[in-house]
Amino acid sequence: MRTSVRDGFGVDLINQIREENPGVWTDDFEAEVVDLITEAVDLEKIYAYEACPDDILGMSADQFAEYVEHVADRRLDQLDLPEQYGTDNPFPWLSEQVDLNKEKNFFETQVTEYQSGASLDW
Repeated sequence: MRTSVRDGFGVDLINQIREENPGVWTDDFEAEVVDLITEAVDLEKIYAYEACPDDILGMSADQFAEYVEHVADRRLDQLDLPEQYGTDNPFPWLSEQVDLNKEKNFFETQVTEYQSGASLDW
């Protein structure tokens, strides 16, 4: 099932290249892309267990590993590739936060995150 939220320039770029150059996307190349993504997931999971051996604020390394699998499946789906993990999102609140963060044109928005020097507590 394709997600309705656009997750970035990279996915759009790959899909556009595929559309414009259908001969480039072979079965072998597709298998290579899936292999690269699964290898990246394996490396991210190793990092999760090394960086977070103990639970942090109710988040465990197992949950981080599940989240990496969930995101990988989401990207694979966006590229019309088969999911590899079938893992549910252990952090639904995180996806909501990311999905709600719409792309903005920096020059057309009013920046409210800055503090003036006078308001900083030294």
